Amino acid sequence: MTSLVITPGRPLRGTTTVPGDKSLTHRAIILTALAEGTSTISGYCQGEDCLNTMRAFQTLGIPIRQTPTELAVCGKGFWGLSEPNAPIDCGNSGTGIRLLTGLLSGQDFFSVLTGDESIRRRPMGRVVKPLREMGAVIGGRKGGELAPLAITGSGLRGIEYTSAVASAQIKSSILLAGLFAQGKTRYREPSLSRDHTERMFQFFGIPLTREEGVLVLQGRPSIGWRGVQITISGDFSAAAFFIVGATIVQGSDIVIRNVGMNPTRIGLIEVMRKMGADIQVLGQREEAGEPVGDLRVRSAPLKGVTIGPDLIPKTIDEFPVLCVAAAVADGDTVISGAEELRVKESDRIATMSGELKAMGALIEERPDGMIIKGLGRGGENGRLKAASNAQSHGDHRVAMSLAIGGLTAEQPMTIADTGCVDTSFPNFEGSLAQLLAGSV
Repeated sequence: MTSLVITPGRPLRGTTTVPGDKSLTHRAIILTALAEGTSTISGYCQGEDCLNTMRAFQTLGIPIRQTPTELAVCGKGFWGLSEPNAPIDCGNSGTGIRLLTGLLSGQDFFSVLTGDESIRRRPMGRVVKPLREMGAVIGGRKGGELAPLAITGSGLRGIEYTSAVASAQIKSSILLAGLFAQGKTRYREPSLSRDHTERMFQFFGIPLTREEGVLVLQGRPSIGWRGVQITISGDFSAAAFFIVGATIVQGSDIVIRNVGMNPTRIGLIEVMRKMGADIQVLGQREEAGEPVGDLRVRSAPLKGVTIGPDLIPKTIDEFPVLCVAAAVADGDTVISGAEELRVKESDRIATMSGELKAMGALIEERPDGMIIKGLGRGGENGRLKAASNAQSHGDHRVAMSLAIGGLTAEQPMTIADTGCVDTSFPNFEGSLAQLLAGSV
């Protein structure tokens, strides 16, 4: 079991980058595998989640050459995947297993998808149910509610589906299945979830339209797509840890280069600015249909705010580190409508409540969120204390969030079981150390 030791006492200074966007990397691998010819994916996320998706497509017969800076994917066309000779292990990736379930439902072969202990606990029925309505034949534990999932590829038909929750994973799974379905697939969600799939479909020229808030996809497009060169921007969810760290540690001043600025992802900036954060977006541009920019963040005192259901989809992955910001702010932060966080890699409401309480935070846990009584007073951010037994709970975002919280303590703190950080940010410890040394 690996651990991470955080030694506080210095500001964050300098310029850095973060790994390529995890969500974009998953989708780029999928769509380049279905393209005709070779594609290159530059700046891809090298976290284990995305590497497991890469290995999945190698198992499905797609040659992929990996270097430290890019993937070369030799796509075999729309119907070019082949039956795997063993179960596909998606590791810790909820995105990987749910998107692959949709994609493989429309193939003409049998496949099995599984993952680690955390994935085998997470709900799969939310994608299995609509896919079965499309004609998919999917078996699994508890009637398909839990992985492993056994998928017998079959002819699918387009459906009209209204999701009860705003979820990019559900939406993307159905759209990928809809590519192989007869007829049109129509998808409606209560509010806009991450739109990376829609943007990347457009980048590849896939016929997807939006009509009065409803996504409409024509299945089995008559023309395939060619290989492309695609550059992946930095992952905003990874940048979030340094955004909060530089804000709450006095004297900090950092620049994070080449960060994805998709409007469906940057709710953290909106919330942090309401709290009083000093965040500038510089050099805005576009890469592969996605907005990109550089972020300058300087330390600033924070105040408590209210975060309701409307902001949760745009801050869903940043919730753990947002709790850290709220814990040291001046005043109360009230979070509601976040029950989706109970079925992530860990129950993030429970784990962050428990771990931050052990660090001296004042938190009242609620079924769909929490009330955090910030430790700041008189215009200054408060300080957490070093917990004696900090735990990641096997959740990469919890681990990194506790590390940022530990920067405000007076004593060093050890966080146990931090190997999970490699799923999204393999060099987090090194990047943080360089910012603390002001040497980037």
